[in-house]
Amino acid sequence: MSWHKNFPGFGLSWLPRLGPYNEHLARDSGAMFLALALFSALAVWRITDVVLTRIAGATWLVFNGLHLGYHLTMLHMYSARDQVLSMLSLAFLVALSLVPLLPAPRPSTPGREQRAGAELVD
Repeated sequence: MSWHKNFPGFGLSWLPRLGPYNEHLARDSGAMFLALALFSALAVWRITDVVLTRIAGATWLVFNGLHLGYHLTMLHMYSARDQVLSMLSLAFLVALSLVPLLPAPRPSTPGREQRAGAELVD
């Protein structure tokens, strides 16, 4: 209940405006976040596994995108400061979710730069 009353912390209180505390929902959400944290840790541990890291990024993008979308419809409930802070933090999480989906840098072929430079001289 304390988490519900005081989220996100720093003297702010965003959740009570959305309705009464629901212990079952709070525990299920916590379990889901722990599962996603474990999945994300596995993706970081196996960072060279492009498929795993992209699935992790896509999973977080779906969650964070839908989460941002919901909160866009609830801005009227908050002060201007809380509107700005919540939108900035949620947009940052959407952007962070995109990072694993970016194309991986291509490894350079040894000698490629030398050949390209030699062609310019010839």
